[in-house]
Amino acid sequence: MLPIHVTVAAVIESHGKFLMVEEHTSNGGIAFNQPAGHLDPDESIEQAVIREVKEETGLDFEPEGLVGIYTLNPAGNGNYYQRFCFTGSVNGSLETAPQDPDIIAAHWMTLEEIVGCLNAHRSGLIVKCLQDYLSGYRYPLDALHYSGDEDLLQQQSLNFLHDHL
Repeated sequence: MLPIHVTVAAVIESHGKFLMVEEHTSNGGIAFNQPAGHLDPDESIEQAVIREVKEETGLDFEPEGLVGIYTLNPAGNGNYYQRFCFTGSVNGSLETAPQDPDIIAAHWMTLEEIVGCLNAHRSGLIVKCLQDYLSGYRYPLDALHYSGDEDLLQQQSLNFLHDHL
């Protein structure tokens, strides 16, 4: 079985610019990425993207659609990733204030600026997520299901099935 890293990312656009973060990497370098990160225990995929955007940019993100689900098997670094990319809106000010110490800054960048720093991208998924976003891919959030209680989930589904017998 593969040790898969479940990650989330957000494509956030405002006035023709996209929110990107400049961050320190674990190998001592600096990279650009969409606001993104790993799923934590006991949280849904949607909760994870809300938390990651808040930590990395200081903004209150409201997911409105799933842009896509991406598998790197393996990624260039040899690890395996499953990325859930969202789009949505920011509630309140667009002024960024990163809280994560690994984030150097959050930037609103044009597509040209994003492509211009291609060699510093954290992942090849950055441009793929942008491509899918610009192509209009949006999947409903109710396609995602979360439960912290497997027995309760099963019972609720059984109740539904019994009602339809």
